[in-house]
Amino acid sequence: MERLDVLVIGAGAVGLAVGRALALRGREVVVLEKERAIGTGVSSRNSEVIHAGLYYPHGSLKARLCVAGREELYRYCEQRGVGHRRCGKLVVATEDAERPALAAVAARARANGVPVDELTAAQATALEPALRCVAALHSPTTGIVDSHGLMQALRADLEQAGGAVALTSRVERIKVTQDGLQVLSVDPGSEQSTEVLARAVVNAAGLHAVAIAHRVEGAPSAYLLPRASFAKGNYFSLEGASPFSRLIYPVPLAHALGTHLTLDLAGQARFGPDIEWLTTDDPDAIDYTVNPARAAPCYSDVRRYWPGLPEGALQPGYSGVRPKIHGPGEPLPDWRIDGPQHHGIPGLVHLLGIESPGLTACLALGAHVASIV
Repeated sequence: MERLDVLVIGAGAVGLAVGRALALRGREVVVLEKERAIGTGVSSRNSEVIHAGLYYPHGSLKARLCVAGREELYRYCEQRGVGHRRCGKLVVATEDAERPALAAVAARARANGVPVDELTAAQATALEPALRCVAALHSPTTGIVDSHGLMQALRADLEQAGGAVALTSRVERIKVTQDGLQVLSVDPGSEQSTEVLARAVVNAAGLHAVAIAHRVEGAPSAYLLPRASFAKGNYFSLEGASPFSRLIYPVPLAHALGTHLTLDLAGQARFGPDIEWLTTDDPDAIDYTVNPARAAPCYSDVRRYWPGLPEGALQPGYSGVRPKIHGPGEPLPDWRIDGPQHHGIPGLVHLLGIESPGLTACLALGAHVASIV
């Protein structure tokens, strides 16, 4: 049986960042990916926003790693030539009843050390004339990034540091032994299996992470895993030019950030995501088709802050699914980074519920996990 130092499961942005961080520390690293290419899951189906860290509870993993990861990501994109833009964002209250929620976002942002400017309606519309609001917050450190270019750069760094990516490698089992962690993977095409013994394993499998954690043989019965839930978000593209140069977000809802306007690096606008809780517990059974009928509520949501949105201007774009570890109506939890101190298994780290702002925080997540390993 082949012996390896570290296996990372999942070649999305976070898995590649973890592998890169470990390889740069001199560890022998192989990143396993079940698909035929890197970054085909959560990392390729999101808003591609570099989040400032406005919304997350002070002291949480999301807050700490987002704020640290944001600045690290900007520096990395500059150094590596990854497409990005620090375009800024407006969080808007469209009626007086939303002012307290807007003030709460401002207070949380400041607690996290994130700069924000409180704007009157006149100041906000001076920046974005097509906007309608009663008040707004300006977040100057919010931006956008080419997520695919970022992942390609992370992979190149990993491989230059001596690491490797193994595609078409679906993890079936992790067995705890006295000599290390025995990992069985299967090629989905040929069903040919490979078994390796690793000193450490990092489970960064996104939508599959909870299921893989359940496949660990020898985990203590007292270690409780969360239930995986999947929330689909549909995006609609704007037909024609966008009148906005910044991202526009409504005040956040209880379990989501609302239907917001984001831009790609070419200036094309898209709206979303909505939230559609899925009943399947199998990530491979997810249908990513965007139902055109879901555009109707999107129009009404967007027209609260952009009354001039033309009828028929929204076209089905794409969808993504977030790897939730809570269900509808339940409190929004922090990320779970479960290492040996949680389950007692040397060398094993599970990354569970790593949804937004995981892309923003990927480099900081990589360094954090590498320190645990």
